[in-house]
Amino acid sequence: MSDKVFVDTNVLVYAHDLDAGDRHSVASLLVAGLWDTRSAVISTQVLQEFYVTVTRKLAEPLSPEEAAAATRKLGEYTVARIDPAMVYRAIDLSQRHTVSFWDALILRAAIESGCEVLLTEDLHDGWEVEGVRVENPFRSR
Repeated sequence: MSDKVFVDTNVLVYAHDLDAGDRHSVASLLVAGLWDTRSAVISTQVLQEFYVTVTRKLAEPLSPEEAAAATRKLGEYTVARIDPAMVYRAIDLSQRHTVSFWDALILRAAIESGCEVLLTEDLHDGWEVEGVRVENPFRSR
């Protein structure tokens, strides 16, 4: 059993979005815990999406310098590198399970990184694919 947890972009963005209310609180605690245990895994896709989102899509965006520093900090996690072969396998996953290519690429990175859990609000909570269980950390329990 792996203790690796793949963290999707939305969780990391909420951890930095002070206007996200309860999602900010939940994400901040999760990210801090994963940082302490060094069990978080992200991908190069997540790093890219994070920077764009926190500089352009928040009500109070981070400055480019703040966003760059936060992105560098996230780069200290285990980072799955997206290569052409992973893209092709994500395309197949997307077609087999009828999910968006971008979600399939996140899922494929989690699978290939040996993660047990994928934290995201973008896929069905409780869905299991190739040994990875999707968990929405913002779902009311």
